[in-house]
Amino acid sequence: TRKIVFKFVTMSDTFDVVIIGGGPGGYVCAIRSAQLGFKTACIESRYTLGGTCLNIGCIPSKSLLNLSENFSKAKNNFFNVGIETGELTLNLSKMMKIKEKSVTVLTKGIEFLFKKNKVTYIKGQASFKSNNEIIVQEKNSQKIYKANHIIISTGSEPTSLPGIKIDEKIIVSSTGALSFDKVPKELVIIGGGYIGLEMGSIWKRLGSNVTVIEFLDHIVPGMDKDISIEFLKILKKQEINFKLNSKVTAVNVVENKAVVDYTSNETNIRKRIQVDKVLVAVGRKPNTEELNLKKMSIKSDNQGRIQVDNKFQTSIKNIYAIGDVIKGPMLAHKAEEEGIAVAEIIAGQSGHVNYNIIPGVIYTSPEVASVGKTEQQLIKENIKYKIGKFPFMANSRAKVINEIEGFVKILAEEKTDKLLGVHMVGPHAGDMIAEMVLAMEFGASSEDIARTCHAHPTYSEAIKEAALAVDKRPIHY
Repeated sequence: TRKIVFKFVTMSDTFDVVIIGGGPGGYVCAIRSAQLGFKTACIESRYTLGGTCLNIGCIPSKSLLNLSENFSKAKNNFFNVGIETGELTLNLSKMMKIKEKSVTVLTKGIEFLFKKNKVTYIKGQASFKSNNEIIVQEKNSQKIYKANHIIISTGSEPTSLPGIKIDEKIIVSSTGALSFDKVPKELVIIGGGYIGLEMGSIWKRLGSNVTVIEFLDHIVPGMDKDISIEFLKILKKQEINFKLNSKVTAVNVVENKAVVDYTSNETNIRKRIQVDKVLVAVGRKPNTEELNLKKMSIKSDNQGRIQVDNKFQTSIKNIYAIGDVIKGPMLAHKAEEEGIAVAEIIAGQSGHVNYNIIPGVIYTSPEVASVGKTEQQLIKENIKYKIGKFPFMANSRAKVINEIEGFVKILAEEKTDKLLGVHMVGPHAGDMIAEMVLAMEFGASSEDIARTCHAHPTYSEAIKEAALAVDKRPIHY
């Protein structure tokens, strides 16, 4: 047991609002709280703002996805379109420095926003002393802060499988996979979800032989099945290997290599593969262990998520929770919306989050994006619907740039024509989905989209054509 010696204990300021956690939900909540006139503080244990997303998640992964795609295009595609270069060399160290610089610039940017909005930034590990007192461990000292309202926004951390210990050297989480010092020759990814497929894409482009082992018989669980099937075909064409419907039973490190044992769920045949690195990407869990929640009797569910009501209040009414620590998709933009909503609720306003239209994006190439109900959900809920589909191979912009893989799929209610769900795999899908999120927020129909002028030639015309296809009248397909 580690012994901690505190040099001194002091009492500090009292705040109107204190947010524990400076990730996307926390820092946005802090800024909005300050804008609403509250004396606000944000406590962050990482000593840099932005949370998992900015430091070891969304932002560095998008940097490497972009850089690796540029490298892959230069290596495999440029020659075919008349751009001839000499021999290409990968400078991974330089690439990692560019990634790290992006993170530093953005974290410093949040610090600037805190100063601009007069948010007090407190560095240290927070835990509850009472329902309005927070102990903060700051290096060799302890301080106690008082607050009228406390918001828990401590995010999540990677989970593993039973018996598999992540060492961030050979067996890694997404954190380790963002910082390899050399390209692994053989890489196994356990889990065929968002994180695993993005990481797999990065290292495949940079030269790894990537194998994804997924327990289910399809990738990206929860996505519309049509998208999942098409996406798998595309990734296989990119020479990413898949072992679906397979259970990983053990991972052992032997002489700086990882030995992975897995079994087919269908045949029970056991197989073994030896690789350089293993990425465990089987999900995340709420990061709440250091907060002293049990002492406070703050209720959680059987998955460790803090239980809240429709105003984000926990079982203690002046303590709230948002983001990955509560129910719902573990997405940065979901946490941001909740951060703004809870600040406005505390201010007596009508803060609200529409959970029916939280978009999800996978930033591979091509991208995958979705919002609303999947076709499988509509069938399960016995909702009658119409489908409109349009392939990017019939889109002028996609053809010209040779990005013709994928399609747009629109689901609309049979009688009212109201948009129920939109799913796409294709170029710039992550940006294009915003149009449909906005349309669904305002209760639009597929006819509304079909009769909206879209610029030509753009990828977004595929959305218009898919909307036309709902009533079987596409023009270009």
